[in-house]
Amino acid sequence: MSPGVAIVGMGVLLPGAGTIDQYWHNLENGIDSITEIPGERRGPGFPGPAGETPHGGFVAGSVELAPVAAELLSSAVDGTEPGQIAAFAVAHAAIDDAGGPGRLGDRERAGIVLGRGGYVSPGLRAFDQRVRTVREIAGAVADLVPSAGPELLTEVRDALPAPPRQLRPETVAGLVPNLAASRLANAFDLGGPAYTVDGACASSLLAVDHAVGELLRGRCDVMLAGGVHHNHDDTLWSLLTQLGALSPSRRISPFSRQADGMLLGEGAAIVVLKRLADARRDGDRVYAVIRGTGTAGGSPEPSTAGQIRALRQAWHGADSAEIGLLEAHGAATPAGDEAELRTLAEVFGPASGPRAILGSVKSMIGHTMSAAGAAGLVKAALALYHGILPPTLHCSDPHPLLERTRFEMLEQARPWEGLARVAAVNAFGFGGTTAHVVLTGADCGPRRRVRVAEPERVMRLAADSPEALLARLKDPGEPGTGRCRIGIAGPSPDALALAGRVIAEAGRTGKSWHGTGGIWCSVDPLLPRGRTVFIHSGLEDADEPQCSDVAGYFGLDRPRWTDTTVPAHAASVTAVGILLGKALRRIGVRPDALAGHSVGEWTAMQEAGMCSGVSIGELVGQYWPEGLALPEVDYLVLGCPAGRIADLLPAELVISHENAPQQTVVCGPPDTVAEFAACCREDGIVARILPFRSGFHSPFLLAHLDPFIRLVRGLRLSPPKIPVWSATTARPYPASPESVRELYLAHLLEPIRFRDLAEGLHNAGFRAFVQIGAGQLGSFVSATLAGKRHLVVSAASTTRPGITQLRRVATALWTEGGDPDFAALEPSRIRLDTGPVRLDRAKDGSTP
Repeated sequence: MSPGVAIVGMGVLLPGAGTIDQYWHNLENGIDSITEIPGERRGPGFPGPAGETPHGGFVAGSVELAPVAAELLSSAVDGTEPGQIAAFAVAHAAIDDAGGPGRLGDRERAGIVLGRGGYVSPGLRAFDQRVRTVREIAGAVADLVPSAGPELLTEVRDALPAPPRQLRPETVAGLVPNLAASRLANAFDLGGPAYTVDGACASSLLAVDHAVGELLRGRCDVMLAGGVHHNHDDTLWSLLTQLGALSPSRRISPFSRQADGMLLGEGAAIVVLKRLADARRDGDRVYAVIRGTGTAGGSPEPSTAGQIRALRQAWHGADSAEIGLLEAHGAATPAGDEAELRTLAEVFGPASGPRAILGSVKSMIGHTMSAAGAAGLVKAALALYHGILPPTLHCSDPHPLLERTRFEMLEQARPWEGLARVAAVNAFGFGGTTAHVVLTGADCGPRRRVRVAEPERVMRLAADSPEALLARLKDPGEPGTGRCRIGIAGPSPDALALAGRVIAEAGRTGKSWHGTGGIWCSVDPLLPRGRTVFIHSGLEDADEPQCSDVAGYFGLDRPRWTDTTVPAHAASVTAVGILLGKALRRIGVRPDALAGHSVGEWTAMQEAGMCSGVSIGELVGQYWPEGLALPEVDYLVLGCPAGRIADLLPAELVISHENAPQQTVVCGPPDTVAEFAACCREDGIVARILPFRSGFHSPFLLAHLDPFIRLVRGLRLSPPKIPVWSATTARPYPASPESVRELYLAHLLEPIRFRDLAEGLHNAGFRAFVQIGAGQLGSFVSATLAGKRHLVVSAASTTRPGITQLRRVATALWTEGGDPDFAALEPSRIRLDTGPVRLDRAKDGSTP
């Protein structure tokens, strides 16, 4: 079998879907994203006869870009054609999906190939009008109206679209179609090949074929490939209307007896590719594996000869004869569908062979022209990845030739069971160019969660008194100013009603309200008089915090989360902590001190710059030096204070953590821990054994300390840039390097005194405690400081997107008098400025 090329990242901007998750949701649920042409796209001639308007697949009129992406593109947005902006946004999303820029490796060995049709872009059309059309119209006016003076010609010129305000080299590059790939390569600092290909509707699969070749020849290690089409201008619509290619029923019905033509779609789809062996080595998530590609030329009319050559070429390279899903070209033109079905019967054999599924995403999004093959490739890869076969719309009465093939259509999604986990994708270009890709399922890499949700909106209001704040709640408007503040996450009618009661209660008692019901309110702010501390989580028994979107948003590397072993779990915790600490600083939230729980204290040391000359990855790797074997020691969490079990504790067990007034952790040999847990439960004490073993913070680690002694002696220590408090001493770290080394080792052997740490921080004037990482660390602080004024808020959530949670952190701190930068949490919106489409009649007088 082919060595394989792995799809490790994907991005889309397609009708009804601006993200991979939304696209999969639509595919799985059979969402039809065909609509009437949007109002801003309608030129002269709308509506058509009998009030008809064309239908097609349209993307939103603007794209949202995270600050890091907007900064990369900001130098030349003015005048840039919409297709380049769309491709940029999708390429950025694909790189983020692949793990972030840091996962691209050597940028000199990374490149991009982009399928892009030679259609006239809106920007070039405007320039053409300013140069050629003005001259032609001026000449015609002078010939037809000899009395016309300069004033009339000026009016004609001003009535035509204006070019960009400033003509710069990057502006011109934004208009030239074949520079799209090189502009993206420049933005993402890719030093490998960067070019566009034009094979009409096969363009994006041709781009994938080229990218696969670059990888398998060893000239590159990472390639981006895909296609973009964002040129719904009147020229293209008129051309296809005159050809009678657009569906008069305004519905695209691939492989149906009722198929009467295509509907146009628009958008972009891009994948990130690596050699499969490299992806496995690097621990990448792999959606699917490309096993073979094929391309061929042919007749401009739909015919089978070129299609058959391309398919056989790809399957010969794939060294396979099985197929479970074929994502067809399926443009719903009668001649095209018939030719494709004859090709499938010829290549894959008659109906008596093993069954497989035939589909066409065009039934949901329209024909996205040069992006169509990539849109189908992403669909097939997602189907393999999720193990689900998506439906195809509008084919309840299939074409009779379908019965002569091995394929059948699905009206509803179903699990991918009983069929080979092999897929293929067709893309047939007008003019005869054909492309085919063969895919298999992957067997490596971490899974990803599918998240489709509307962004959470937060309402913030401020006033000088509780009464004024209550009045503002009835007529919100802008946040305003004032000492009394309230923040409401997801301001539904029920939430607003609760907010009114919260304000009234705060005005009566003077007490703050922190987070219940998604509401924060204060009439006597803790900040800036009180100080803020970041507290890093340790090895919590918790799910993975959602922070991948945070990494992508701020252009940081995405942490790879795993809890398969103690060292791997600690590495994940540290990476998440460093990421969230950087993100909080990006939104203007800066700590006055740092602390941590267990290994979280090491994260705090790293964040404070105490371990100079060592990267995060190197330091995490050194936590567990080569040859270290941790003791077989279990941890038992008890729901009681340490004093209650001090006299009951067997000699083989020791207290390792005093987390809060009602939580203590003991550790020791597994059998003794299990017996003591049973005794505690009989005495009415909640007892739970944790799912990991290490022996940290206990004398059990003493026999395993030598590697850590060597490690700490070799560390080049620097004074912290910000104070770091130790959970071993409940005080700030000492200044001298030797004292730090001593405390570092003591931290491994002595119990965690987190309860004393929380009290010490509060006594020192800290009032805002920001938990960095998942778990229940914040609850330890709240339980310890019960009755004392303080704020606890977590920067990570296992149930909410990371950016949503950061917005809640900013809101909580703002209500207590902080001044976070909310603008840094709002993406930039860049308009995809496409000109209007004029509705021209076909030769027979019909309209699309």
